[in-house]
Amino acid sequence: MDKTTPDISTLHDAFRSLREDLSREIVGQAGLIERLLIALLADGHLLVEGAPGLAKTSAIRALASRLEADFARVQFTPDLLPADLTGTEVWHPQDGHFEFMPGPIFHPILLADEINRAPAKVQSALLEAMGERQVTVGRQTYPLPPLFLVMATQNPIEQEGTFPLPEAQLDRFLMHVRIGYPRADAETEILRLARERARDVLQAASHAPERMPQAQVFAARAAVLDLHLAPALERYIVEIVLASRDAGRYDAALARRIAWGASPRGSIALERCARARAWLEGRDFVTPEDVRAVAPDVLRHRVLPSYEATAEGWDGERLVAELLRLVPLP
Repeated sequence: MDKTTPDISTLHDAFRSLREDLSREIVGQAGLIERLLIALLADGHLLVEGAPGLAKTSAIRALASRLEADFARVQFTPDLLPADLTGTEVWHPQDGHFEFMPGPIFHPILLADEINRAPAKVQSALLEAMGERQVTVGRQTYPLPPLFLVMATQNPIEQEGTFPLPEAQLDRFLMHVRIGYPRADAETEILRLARERARDVLQAASHAPERMPQAQVFAARAAVLDLHLAPALERYIVEIVLASRDAGRYDAALARRIAWGASPRGSIALERCARARAWLEGRDFVTPEDVRAVAPDVLRHRVLPSYEATAEGWDGERLVAELLRLVPLP
């Protein structure tokens, strides 16, 4: 290992401390915090669906405040233009040249708030940047930062005037995470924290959080890829995805309920997320439980129900749960 690269125990300690700090600030959303860290380690992007007031914005802002990375938030609205996101070229008449003014998409940590409220052109501009890690304006292509994490949010209520993401574009997201309301004890703790913040107690008594260097994030990503993944478990991952395309091998009724299965991008995402979860748990190997724990978030937006299944109340999450039940463990 290079002398400038932190050792594994140092990386584990840094991410453990990061997770604990986020858990103290974002109460009642342990699942969202874990998924954010998995996305950071797996070099992917999150689509988070939840009602207003569930700390989605606070969570990504808190993560950015603890990384050596700038943060930007874009509120997606029906009148938003692609240039509002990517930036535009500005003409300088005094010397007769264009200068590119980068937009918020060039920040390493980006919150795309209520992505389904913007028209298709804006959604496509974001999703292209997520997939290609670059932005083209005019004839010039500009690379995005090496650390580039997008968290997009959707509101499950008030669907009037929205532009749902096409399934092919949803596939660009590493995970589609659904979050709910906190438990009673967590909400009591939220009230306490809110009171302290209102009295400026936290601001007066605390200092700016220590920020993790980006080099540590990249080193942790490399460590995640070095985890041991048994060949049998690799076949299990592939079999889950293959079963989403050909469920008839297990259950003819389930096959009729699935209109479209996951692509190879789903296999890659499932492996990367399982590795990241195992690494966050402090292990140097991946277990079937790691795969099963992340599979719903990785596959629910990639396994599409048929019209008949939708009429019967089936959605992607229920289909994935049935696949996990049917595909035998390694």
